[in-house]
Amino acid sequence: MATNMHGLENGIQENQQNKQSAESSKMSLFIAKWWLLFLNFACCAVGTIGGPLLLRLYYLHGGSRKWIPGWLQTVGFPIHLIPILILYSRRSPGVKFFASPKLLLCAAVIGVFTGLDNFMYSLGLSYLPVSTSSLLLATQLVFTAFFSFIIARQKFTPFSINAVVLMTLGAVMLGLRNNGDRPQGVTSSEYMLGYILTIAAAGLLGFVLPVTEVTYAKATHSITYAIVLQFQFCTALFATIFCSIGMIANKDFQAIPREATQFDLGAGKYYLLLASSAVVWQLMFLGIMGTIFCTSSLFAGIMNATLLPFTQIAGVIVYKEKFTGEKGMALALSLWGFASYFYGAYRDNKKQTQKEVEEK
Repeated sequence: MATNMHGLENGIQENQQNKQSAESSKMSLFIAKWWLLFLNFACCAVGTIGGPLLLRLYYLHGGSRKWIPGWLQTVGFPIHLIPILILYSRRSPGVKFFASPKLLLCAAVIGVFTGLDNFMYSLGLSYLPVSTSSLLLATQLVFTAFFSFIIARQKFTPFSINAVVLMTLGAVMLGLRNNGDRPQGVTSSEYMLGYILTIAAAGLLGFVLPVTEVTYAKATHSITYAIVLQFQFCTALFATIFCSIGMIANKDFQAIPREATQFDLGAGKYYLLLASSAVVWQLMFLGIMGTIFCTSSLFAGIMNATLLPFTQIAGVIVYKEKFTGEKGMALALSLWGFASYFYGAYRDNKKQTQKEVEEK
């Protein structure tokens, strides 16, 4: 009898240790995921704020090619080989490391759309101030929400709907008074073209994000961060190929040395600008893809849109752009929309936590 009691006590103690070990492992995974999300947010912040500033610097000091800026947004894709090789050297035995051919094929298709999106955004920015372009690009949240509902079956709340409506009103307000901050040397028709191209780029980005989320969800094997890096590598590769074809047709490669010698800041700073742009833009795309992996496409869209007002402010500070009343109202509506979405997310998370506690 004593032996049985002793064995029972050992069994209970072992179960408790296993439970504690499982909870500890779960907590460690939770913390690691939040650290990864924070890292992706930091990468996205650097790219979202720094990328447009560098791109506008290219146009302000003599850059005039149409395909080079879009090409720069993805040509830095070999950077992804560094973390991929590090993760490969530390891979666990028996765990599938390489992405499937089907997943890479999807990445290639998404890459072509990304290349087109980059071209439209870059060409639009050549006719617009950074601050205006950033506010217009914030409408990608509207398109992300719409396509997330259609493609990814994303559920909506009154708070998320409110955020979408407010940001749409902000973009409409800018469109109604579109000549107040037109850059010198840009005609009214060119300004309107920049407005349309930027909205179109926002719409295409809003389509790409939920498509990427669905691609992850329907993958035959579990998606790890290593596979996300390979997916982004392939996406950026095909986006670069798309823009390279445009550069070849437009003879942009031959024009680079000539444009460097005529650049206002000098040839050395011209090439430094190209190299730094390639790195900064890759950080943004890597951050967005990583955020989709950690959360959802809608959250990635919200995060990207949240950073855009800071890009607008940076444009006003760095390039002394006009901050009109319409921009102020659009910015206020955008921030109101962001606050509405995050408050709704906080309420939903709180309800979910309470429900889990009650079930236990």
